[in-house]
Amino acid sequence: MTIITDPLFYVLAVPAITALGLGKGGFAGVGMISTPLLALTVPPLQAAAILLPILLCQDAISVWAYRRQWSAWNLKVLLPGAVVGVGAAWLFAAYVPNAYVEIVVGVTGVCFALYNWFGKLPAQPRRPSVAAGMFWGSLAGFTSTIIQVGAPPYQVHILPQRLDKLTLIGTTIIFFALINVMKLAPYFALGQFSPLTLATSLVLLPFAVAANFLGIWLARRTPTELFYRITYVLMFFISLALVWQGASAIRAA
Repeated sequence: MTIITDPLFYVLAVPAITALGLGKGGFAGVGMISTPLLALTVPPLQAAAILLPILLCQDAISVWAYRRQWSAWNLKVLLPGAVVGVGAAWLFAAYVPNAYVEIVVGVTGVCFALYNWFGKLPAQPRRPSVAAGMFWGSLAGFTSTIIQVGAPPYQVHILPQRLDKLTLIGTTIIFFALINVMKLAPYFALGQFSPLTLATSLVLLPFAVAANFLGIWLARRTPTELFYRITYVLMFFISLALVWQGASAIRAA
């Protein structure tokens, strides 16, 4: 069986897979560092192809763990938009510069986090409109397919509702699990899978599963208010990183 043999790849793959496990355990967005880390040693598309089978296995574990705690209304609103977003990404992937997508998503996330911290927020949790939910769902599907980061648009929709912690995690897990399934067709069509990438995914899978259970364990034991504070902080710094990454790519070009 042919696998990637570069030792540096595996040095970087360990923190990348750990981040994925924490993200799939409940801390949405942490895993965004995974593809950039692997892309330091292999092409970005190959990195994404290595990670997608791992993501699907982690999704299966997390969906089972949170199978009784999710919001049906949110999934009904978000998923039709996500289908449109993934389809648009498939059609326009070759024409949309990743750097500009990263900047737009990053600025959106930074502004939302700052507004939550310093703006005048409603006293009670609020449910967004169906149209707004479909918009943010489509943006999450599009950016998840293009740049492997769908959390900031999704969180703009979901966090103001102040759902129960486990309901929030379960809804997030199921939503992105279904997006990952949708991404299989575009990834196959774009020729991103090969025996090399699939074999390397298989080698990394046991560690990925262990990291997934660690993420679930931590998320279940984190108090609700602390969990929300951590989520907003992660969103802010992840969004800042996206802006920096996109701006750096534009300057380099």
